[in-house]
Formats: sequence, C-alpha cells, structure tokens
Amino acid sequence: MKLVAGLGNPGRGYERTPHNAGFRVLDLLAGRLRAEWKNVRAFNAALARAPLENGEPLLLAKPLTYMNRSGGAIASLLRYHNGETGDLLVILDDANLPPGRIRVRADGSAGGHNGLDDIIQCLGSGLFPRIRLGVGRGAPGEDLANHVLGMMPPGDQAALDAALPVAADAALELLRNGLTQDLLTRFNGWLPPTPGNTP
Repeated sequence: MKLVAGLGNPGRGYERTPHNAGFRVLDLLAGRLRAEWKNVRAFNAALARAPLENGEPLLLAKPLTYMNRSGGAIASLLRYHNGETGDLLVILDDANLPPGRIRVRADGSAGGHNGLDDIIQCLGSGLFPRIRLGVGRGAPGEDLANHVLGMMPPGDQAALDAALPVAADAALELLRNGLTQDLLTRFNGWLPPTPGNTP
C-alpha cells in the first residue's frame, strides 16, 4: 500500500489559504483517480482509496486534526496497514519557497514546518519523500501565521494555483516509478511561467 498525505486545516474558512496547499493537491489526485472522500473518525482523517495501475492499493489521507497535529493520523494509518515510512508521501506548503515553486525531496528535516515536524515526531523518522509547494512568507513584516492562514495576494495565489496540478503530476510519477533522477529534473524548482521566467 502507498499512503499519500496532504497537509492542511479542515473547515471552509481555510480552503484556499496557503497552509492548505497539500489538501488541494490531494483533491486533484482524488478527482483524477475517481476516488471519493470519506471522513473516518477512527483515524481523524478524510480518506479516499484507489488502485494504482499496477494494482497496488493507494490511500489518500487528509488529517482532520489541524496542521500542527497531523502526525497522529498518519502514524495510525501506517500502523493499521502495516506500512513503512518509505510507503508514505507527504504533500505540504513551504513558506521558505517563493509562491508556486515546487521542491521534491526523498527525506529530510521538517525545515520549520510544524505539521511536518509532528509527522516526523510521531513516526520517529523523516525517511519519507515529500513534495513542497512554495507559498512565500507574505509582505515584509507580516506575521507568518497570519500569512499562511489568510488569503494570498492575487498574483501569488495565481502562482500557487498553477503549481497544484503540476505537484499532482509529480506525485503520480513518484508513485508509479519511484523518486527517479528524471522526476527530480522535471519537477524540482518548477515555477509557473511568467514573462521573465521559464520553469
């Protein structure tokens, strides 16, 4: 089984905030795979199931415990399905990247992201791949919490919106073929095209 976890906060008020980039990518994946969401209280998560092309089961998960407590739901799901940390892919926002930039990593630290840190703490390991989507840090002097839980300026929002389906492409490629050098070359550092920028 493969488990893809998207990070975010439940509730309509958070739907298009920067912190919910992971949730939004998972919604795209569920749509492409024709998988339906179901809230499962036993795991404190919204879950959607679909097989990969090779028949391997795929579980999409959106923890409903709010961002900073994402790890408990993910750890419970892995234990229940006898999964290893290497079976997990996490998709999340990253304030240290400019809006719309994509970064794919095989493993690593939390990099200051509280939701990712909680997952690492609950699993006792950071040895799982992750796809980060840049959301920037907001205006100079803006409180970071207000930025990631608020609405982005239109240009930054457009950049993030353009990156979401590309991150979904990267996730599907990783699930099908693993974290290959070709995947890293194609997706790492991707930025939405602008007049002065060619991704």
